[in-house]
Amino acid sequence: MRKALALAKKELAVYLTTPWAWVVFTGMAFISSFFFIASLLTFKQVQEVARQAPNGWAQLPPDYQAFRNLTDGVVLNLFSVILVITLFAAPFLSMRLLAEERRQKTFELLMTTPTRTIDIVLGKYLGAVGIVVCTLSVTLVFPVILSILGSSESGTALEWSTVLLGYFALVLWGATCMAIGLFISSLTESQMVAAVITFAVSITWMLIRAVAPGVDEPARSVLAYLSFDTQLQNLMKGVLDLKPLIFFSSVIAFFLFLTHRSIEARRWV
Repeated sequence: MRKALALAKKELAVYLTTPWAWVVFTGMAFISSFFFIASLLTFKQVQEVARQAPNGWAQLPPDYQAFRNLTDGVVLNLFSVILVITLFAAPFLSMRLLAEERRQKTFELLMTTPTRTIDIVLGKYLGAVGIVVCTLSVTLVFPVILSILGSSESGTALEWSTVLLGYFALVLWGATCMAIGLFISSLTESQMVAAVITFAVSITWMLIRAVAPGVDEPARSVLAYLSFDTQLQNLMKGVLDLKPLIFFSSVIAFFLFLTHRSIEARRWV
């Protein structure tokens, strides 16, 4: 495990010294800040409408009820945006994990070192998860701003348990995308091919719930259950549920196992 952690530290250091990582950080900050401001403006408008309505919130349509507080009206909407950004960013963050090693002909050198395959897989993966955490941490500034500026003597402006659980869901989602990307990266030496295939697999898996209503049972229930979107729903809303934890852990373990077998197969070629 010590070798895996050393490799993860090296991988994270390489990420943070490349321009591409900082491009992703900048893109995450810029896009999320745009939607953060838009959500704040919408929240302010709905609050004004609620104050002017004769019966207050009771008179407003159901879609407006989420804007009763900053957590539901702003932060959860921001989470949905960050989820989509991560879907696009993760393939480009994971594409170089093993594909670059093969392109630069350092993969064979890595295989000749006294490092177990499992240490290589875990080291690469933990480094990738580290960069996902760094990327998502850029957006932590938004709930912190809301908490500082929105707090009053009556209490905090945010439900931090919901916010932190939402971030945990985003990290879990990013970690899953990275596991998929690591496996795809082990199959090709083209980084762009790895990124495109990883994105295609991730978005298809995310959207399979959309086709579920068009099929018969039990396939409908199976497709709905297997969808990433379905599994993330409760966690993104701040509801602690063990089922998505088991689901995503199983998906991550499955793709790490496939990566291990892929590297082992190339070790003996």
